[in-house]
Amino acid sequence: MTLRYEAGSFPAMTMEEYYAARNQVAIGNVPSDTEVELTNGKIFEIHHRPMPDGGWVATHEDITQRRRVEAKIAHLAHHDALTDLPNRVLLTGRLGEALDRVLHGQMIAVHLFDLDHFKNVNDTLGHPIGDKLLQVVGERLKGIVRDRDAVARMGGDEFAIVQTDLNHLSDAALLAERVIKAVSAPYEVSGHQILISTSVGIAIAPTDGECGDELLHNADLALYRSKAQGRGTYRFFERGMDATVQVRRVLEADIRKALTSGEFELHYQPMVHKPSGRITGCEALLRWRHPQKGMIMPDAFIPFAEEIGLMIPLGEWVTREACKFAAQWPDSVKISINLSPNQFRDPDLCQHLVTALAASGLSPERLQLEITETVLLANSEVALATFNRLRRIGIRIAIDDFGAGHSLLSDLQKFQFDNIKIDRSFVKDVAHSVTSRSVVRAIVAMTNGLGMGCTAEGVETEEQQAILFAEGCAEMQGYLFSAPLPPPSRSCSC
Repeated sequence: MTLRYEAGSFPAMTMEEYYAARNQVAIGNVPSDTEVELTNGKIFEIHHRPMPDGGWVATHEDITQRRRVEAKIAHLAHHDALTDLPNRVLLTGRLGEALDRVLHGQMIAVHLFDLDHFKNVNDTLGHPIGDKLLQVVGERLKGIVRDRDAVARMGGDEFAIVQTDLNHLSDAALLAERVIKAVSAPYEVSGHQILISTSVGIAIAPTDGECGDELLHNADLALYRSKAQGRGTYRFFERGMDATVQVRRVLEADIRKALTSGEFELHYQPMVHKPSGRITGCEALLRWRHPQKGMIMPDAFIPFAEEIGLMIPLGEWVTREACKFAAQWPDSVKISINLSPNQFRDPDLCQHLVTALAASGLSPERLQLEITETVLLANSEVALATFNRLRRIGIRIAIDDFGAGHSLLSDLQKFQFDNIKIDRSFVKDVAHSVTSRSVVRAIVAMTNGLGMGCTAEGVETEEQQAILFAEGCAEMQGYLFSAPLPPPSRSCSC
């Protein structure tokens, strides 16, 4: 062996490295291929070949770069290229290993979560900012898990954690709370301030499943329930969730199909000026004519459409259809459209409205948007900026269901509304409740003092009409005058 080293058979190796590796190097008359890693990090492949005359030939090939490329490829096969977190393949393998230990009495938790409204970040700030946000999220997640736990990016904005060695369910709950807190903390990405939250679904092994696919599936069901209950929270998997989620997923699929298949339609309910009996406008009310279930009223699907992010495209369709239909009416008649919170937060709202007005030829002052007080309370500065842009376009804005929510007088000073719609709960009781009549009187006096219009919703009886008119409310809407009617052959009298 010493003679081989002195003969130069092992280049780039010290004598100490040579002696440490001598047991790996073939000697004798048997062909062999051996890899030797040096202390400097280099890797050599030694090919030993005996010769017919009794000698031997040894070649030494530096394969360091090849092994590094192979290691990188192997790493990329099991890690997410953007965040360098383990990917679904590696997580599934580690989950399988953890499940083997479950058989010996241990308990593990699978946490599945995504970023609430992440699409809005990509849509408003661009995909490069979205990618950087995902990288920061990945760093935060690595900082809150133990070395023996596994955190992975499953794809898109979805992440997962396999939490091992649980003693109690509260251990999983505490980790979920840490995830929510870490992810929900403010971000500064390329000069942009970003606020985002997360929802978490948790499945526990072995009670919620004994294989990886079943646990991930059940964690996904729990995540779906978590998002349905307001987001920014966590839920454990419960038996029976599957049936509930399937119903919701069928509803989601039906709504998406309805939007592309023309199943939605608008009905119009007139607003009447009591002194003259003249129709001053119509409110566009959304209906869903389901091919199997028949007519579905908005309360049954709009909250869910808002939850799954479909109210923005659905609202765009409503605006286009309503403006196109209203353009056929006399110039003195306005069209009123309800805006949901997500629509009001849409950065492209003003552009969509301008496009709908231009396509229909309807003048902006004939379009009235109805928003609720909760829209304004969510982010008053952003809401005020959007509000002012709409006013500059010339669009009218009414506050809907006034009196039913917070009814902050400070909002009426900050936001210059054109109209206030008195909530139907006060109109319903105005003939029998002194309190309701007093509230109506106060609202009418306030709107007159602020130079705003006032509309009473839900007027159904002559007695209600008479009292409202006596209190100074001139514009009314309700079944006393007309139910919402569809166009065109059964059109309302607008």
